[in-house]
Amino acid sequence: MKKYGFNFLWMFSKNKKNKKPQPPNEKELDLVKKMGFNFVRVPTDYRFWIKDDNYFDPDEKILEYIDSYLEACHKRDLHLNLNIHRAPGYCINRNDLETHNLWQDKIAQKAFIYQWETFSERYKDISSDRLSFDLLNEPPGIGQYGMTRDIHEKIMRKTVKAIRAIDPDREIYIDGLGGGNIAMPELADLDVIQCARGYQPMALTHYKAGWWNGGEDLPEPEYPGMKWHNKTWNKATLHKFYKPWRELEEQGVDVFIGEFGCYNKTDNQTALRWFAELLDLYEQYGWGYALWNFRGPFGIFNHGRPGTEYETEGLYIPEENYKLDRELLRLLQQHRLS
Repeated sequence: MKKYGFNFLWMFSKNKKNKKPQPPNEKELDLVKKMGFNFVRVPTDYRFWIKDDNYFDPDEKILEYIDSYLEACHKRDLHLNLNIHRAPGYCINRNDLETHNLWQDKIAQKAFIYQWETFSERYKDISSDRLSFDLLNEPPGIGQYGMTRDIHEKIMRKTVKAIRAIDPDREIYIDGLGGGNIAMPELADLDVIQCARGYQPMALTHYKAGWWNGGEDLPEPEYPGMKWHNKTWNKATLHKFYKPWRELEEQGVDVFIGEFGCYNKTDNQTALRWFAELLDLYEQYGWGYALWNFRGPFGIFNHGRPGTEYETEGLYIPEENYKLDRELLRLLQQHRLS
């Protein structure tokens, strides 16, 4: 089967509340397997595993958490996709917290490559059937933070070269530019999987999301027929949006949807109509995907979208009140390819 699954935020963001990573949630992984999925993407924050703000001094105790994620997935025959969500000098969320600039500062670039070299050495004996690397979550738009296509290409090529010098067969993913939305034909020869996103139209998927600057004063979403950015959004609009990614495939590049989903302020029936058409396109294209996330505001459990009819009888994890959006799960399951 192609890869289908979910994002898990066990090492997502180091802050006052999350001083240490979380252990793998084995009950949730059991559900992933039981429901017929096979892929776990783990976005990580490098600040967890460096000591005293030293990019080049990894903390072995923290890296052992990643070992535990890999082992927990392996026990269930789930593929682990390790992603650096916050890298030295760049993150799509709160980039202002970074001391250096990944796109301009050599020290940040050197640290980024060093950290992937560290993972490559650590896991070089682990098959790509079990583990893949997703180098950098959602690079910025062209011109942001001094990033250009040329700068991005050079960094990605150097990083891939460094990984393959240690671990030649490692499966590697590279996220599209502009938050994962812009395909990269300049990297078509690199023998990596390119990762798109499924968040369009964002006026629907990120309606009233406080961390998104474009979410203020938007009308309540509707779908199909929502007007946003001078387009009327429907299945044909979505199909056109993915044209550059389909053209990449014509060059022999595999495409994967590393994240997609809908925030919990949009009415659930509206969201489900959007999910149905989006997933139908992914099935048509033959693309795998990872929903953001499993349980929470974008997930299949306890997302909280208005109008949701949860399955509450026979709760999956009763002691933690896991309520399932059965219709969303059904859509995810029926659009997989074997």
